[in-house]
This record gives sequence, structure tokens and C-alpha cells, in this order.
Amino acid sequence: MPVGTKGTVKGVWPHMLAQTGAQICLGNTYHLMLRPGSELIARMGGLHPFINWHRPILTDSGGYQAYSMADLNTITDEGVLFKSIVDGAMIQMTPETSMRIQNELGADIIMAFDDCPPSASAPPHSGTDDNQSNATPDPRLARVLRRDNVHSPAAYLDRLKVSNERTVRWLQRCKAAHARPSEQGLFGIVQGGTDLDQRRWSAERIANIDLPGYAIGGVAVGETFDAIVRVVNHTAPLLPADKPRYLMGVGYERDLLAAVKAGVDMFDCVLPTRNARNANAFTPEGQIRLRNAKFADDDRPICPGCDCAACAGWADPLASTPPRGFTRAYIRHLVMADEMLAGMLISIHNLRHFQRFMADIRATIQTDDWAGLEARWPIARA
Repeated sequence: MPVGTKGTVKGVWPHMLAQTGAQICLGNTYHLMLRPGSELIARMGGLHPFINWHRPILTDSGGYQAYSMADLNTITDEGVLFKSIVDGAMIQMTPETSMRIQNELGADIIMAFDDCPPSASAPPHSGTDDNQSNATPDPRLARVLRRDNVHSPAAYLDRLKVSNERTVRWLQRCKAAHARPSEQGLFGIVQGGTDLDQRRWSAERIANIDLPGYAIGGVAVGETFDAIVRVVNHTAPLLPADKPRYLMGVGYERDLLAAVKAGVDMFDCVLPTRNARNANAFTPEGQIRLRNAKFADDDRPICPGCDCAACAGWADPLASTPPRGFTRAYIRHLVMADEMLAGMLISIHNLRHFQRFMADIRATIQTDDWAGLEARWPIARA
């Protein structure tokens, strides 16, 4: 699911986003609340007509901002007190506030307000899982613990427990406050960091609350690939098999493939467009950095064989020649000239790259030819 944080997938027209194969896109509750405001969007008929996107939309809850903007907030059992990044005003966001805002935005899927704990790739584990018991703490752990005023592994575990308990209570409050349950599907979020016992505790209690779908949160905030796989392999089977499972904020091709194999259905990530704006293009063999001088006279498209508008071109009814894609040389020229078309073209390609990859995964679920998939997409090999 492409990410349109502020009501737009950066640099991409809505109709072109649809042409990449996107069936649903995301909006960010926190940013849309600050500007232009959910009340204004509601007066405009909701997010769909406001952004001119007539396919499904998912909005997150603002809970991740409680983690990612940790220097600008205070978290209590009532909610989160944010300092606005727009005008510096202090704003209180609670489960009830998040539901009201998301009800006004009118997305098809809305996320529960949760407490996302700090990241640690491999904190000491309280359980007995063989793959986890000998894990070495990530070097970032000390920094993360200091920032959250948690100074020991035991205190970190205590923070996970507080987060889990608070997330369950907040989900109950979200469900009670949700004013449009017949129109908007509310998803609960499983937390627990990389501690498998805490993941199980959270999954059991979140899944015990009847909802249209469930998400795995807190595993795309700095964890290693191995940590992500370990958590997802453990957590996904704990969620209802007949409800959508959503892994939030992931990710790279091998992350996606591993999570699909674990039983996850839905994903979102800013990588396709964020990397595009830095002149990095995805291909089945890996990323290429179009700023590099070696592409200055390269007449190939970004990815030969890709059917996106950047690689395959567009059909001009007045032209006497067949469609031709934009060359790497031209796109590098745009990059070096700081022309906005560079990011737009690479964004279109990157978005299509991931849609093609996911379409191939869906086909492979039917054929069970996973070796063939990895041969076609070597970047996805673990």
C-alpha cells in the first residue's frame, strides 16, 4: 500500500498511482489533523473526494508519531500530548480523539491508537525460544533506552509490558468510540517489541477483541531483518486466520516475501517514493543509484522489461514511432539538474516495481513455485 502521508503520494498523480497497480493507499492521521484539519476534510466530503482517490484508503492512528516524535510529547494512560510540528501548539491525542479524526477523514480502514515502544533489534529475551535466547543486544539499544529513560534490559522489558497493557486498554476505548463501524473497518495493533513472550501476550489479548482485521506494529522502527522475521514468524500465526493480517511499515522485498510466507496479507512502506526522491531505483537484482556517473550515457530504461510508464513510455497518438521509455541517461540528467521530474519518474517505477513483485507473489501462492519466484527476483532472497 503506497503511503500518502499528507493526502498525496509525493510526486504522483492519483490516476498514475492507480496505473501502477495500487488498490489502496495510506493517509496519516497526525499530519492531516494538523493540516488541513479533519473538520475541513469532512466538510469537503471526506478524504476520498478531497484527494481525488476513489479506491480504498487506510489511515493510521497517530500512535506511531508518539514513538517517532518522542522528543516532542508526553505519553500517559490518557493519551499523548504532542507539540505540533506546524505551529508549536500542544495537542492532546487520545483514543477517542484518534477515532473522531479518522471518522471525519472517512478512510475505509482505520487503525487503533496504540503505544509503540522504543526499538531494540535484539533485547534480552525472557522466554526460551532457541533462536532468541542467545541474541546479542543491538548497539542502538543503549541510545533507545536512554531516550525513553529506561536504563537496563529489565526496565526495557517493563516498558514493553506497559506498552502492551496500555495498547489493549486504548483499543477497547477505540472500539467504544468508533462512530462508523459499518463503514470503516477498525484494525487492532499487536505490540511487544522483539520479545516473543510479550508478542504472544499482546496478540492473544488484541485478537480476543472482535475486529475486522489485525496488525503487527513496532517491527519497522530500526530492527534487523532477522529480528523482523523472528517476530513475524512468531506473531502472525497467533492472529485469526480468517481476518486480514497487516504488517505495518515494511518494507524491502525480502521482508515482504518472508512475511507473506508467515501468513501476512497487507503491507505499507514509504521506501518506493522516499528512495526515488534520492535517485535510488529498485530492480529485481537490487537498487541502482541513478546519480552515479556511470549512467550518464546509459540509453537503457531504469529496468528493462518493466512495464511502468517510466520504463515503457507512453503512447503518443501524434507520434510515428512506438512508445519508448525514459533512459537512465536522461533521468540522471534530471537528477543532476535538480528537476522534479526525476523523482516523479523514479517514484512511478518504484511503485510499479513493488506492485509487480506482490502480483508475482500472489501468483506463486497458487503455483507454490517459490524457487522460481526467487530466481525472477534475486533481491528477495534472504
